Amino acid sequence: MTTTELRFRAMGSDIHVVVVGGHEGLGAHARRRIEALERRWSRFLPDSEVSRLNATAGHAVEVSVDTRLLVQRSVQAWRLTGGGFDPTLLEALRRAGYEASYEASYEASYEASFEAMTTRDGCPVAPGPPPLPALRPGCTDIVFDGSRVMLPTGMGFDAGGIGKGLAADLVSAELMAAGAAGACVNMGGDVRVRGDSPTGSGWTLAVDHPCSPRPMALVGLHDGAVATSSVLRRVWTVGGAARHHLLDPATGEPSTSDIALASVIAGEAWEAEVLAKAVLLRGSTRAFDLLTDDIGALAVTHDGTVLANFRMCAFLGGAPLPARVVLPAG
Repeated sequence: MTTTELRFRAMGSDIHVVVVGGHEGLGAHARRRIEALERRWSRFLPDSEVSRLNATAGHAVEVSVDTRLLVQRSVQAWRLTGGGFDPTLLEALRRAGYEASYEASYEASYEASFEAMTTRDGCPVAPGPPPLPALRPGCTDIVFDGSRVMLPTGMGFDAGGIGKGLAADLVSAELMAAGAAGACVNMGGDVRVRGDSPTGSGWTLAVDHPCSPRPMALVGLHDGAVATSSVLRRVWTVGGAARHHLLDPATGEPSTSDIALASVIAGEAWEAEVLAKAVLLRGSTRAFDLLTDDIGALAVTHDGTVLANFRMCAFLGGAPLPARVVLPAG
C-alpha cells in the first residue's frame, strides 16, 4: 500500500502529514485544507474570519462552518477545563507583545537582543515584554445564531492551540472519508491518527521533552490523539524572571505552575490540546483531577520529575516511564 508524506509550515508550526493508501492527490488536499483553515482562523491575518469577529465585536458576523465549529469547540473547551483554557485572553496576549505571529516576533527579538539571551533548564530564552495585567476571562456571552457568531463588545478571541488540534481532527477525518486506509496529521505536536499506519498496524507516537535527546515515552494508538503543552519554549526573561506564552486565565499572567510540560492522550486532538494546558496550569498536586478515566496523561515538573495518571500506562505497551527527565546542566 502506498504512503504519502508531506512536511511544510502552517499555523506557525511544522506540519507533518502521512497518508496511507487512497489516491495520490490526498496529500496535496490535506495541505490545501490546512492552509485554508489558517486563512480563516489566524488572528495575524487581517482578512481572516477570526480577525473580522474581533474587529466587529458586538455585531453578528457570517462565518464558515469551520469557524463556527472552532468557536463552539473553544467554548466547550473552556467549560471542559473549568476555565483552564480560555480563548478570550487576546488583550493579554497583545499586551505581552504578540501583535505579530510568534515566528515574526521571535525573529525580531532574537536579532535585537542576542547578547542578552539567558537559559532556562538548558534551553535558550530571550528577553521579552513587561509583566501582563490581571484580566477577567470567560466566554459565556458568545452568541451563535445559525451561521453567524457574535462576540460581546470588548471581547477578543484567540483560539490558540485548539485551532491546530481541531485542524488535525478535521483533516484526518476527511482523508479517511476520501479513501485513505490510514492518516496521521501532526500539527506542531498536536497529533491525530486514524486507521492503519504504514506498517499496516497501529501508530507509534513519541512523547518528547524539548531538552532531552530521547523520547520520554512511545505511545501506541490506532484512533486517537496526543498533544503536548510546554513552557520550555517561547520563553523570555524580564528583570531576571522567566516569562512565557502560556497564560493563567485566573490572572491573565504567565503560569507559575511547577509543571513545565504536560502531554495528554484523548479521542480528539482539540480535546487533548486543551486538557494538556489544563494539566500544566493545575500544578503537580492536582494535575490530573479534571481528567476522566479514559484520558491518559503525563507531566514533567521543572526539576525533571515525571508524573502520570493510571490510564497512561495502557498506551505504553508495558514499557515503564522514566522517574525523571535528565536535563542539561546550566
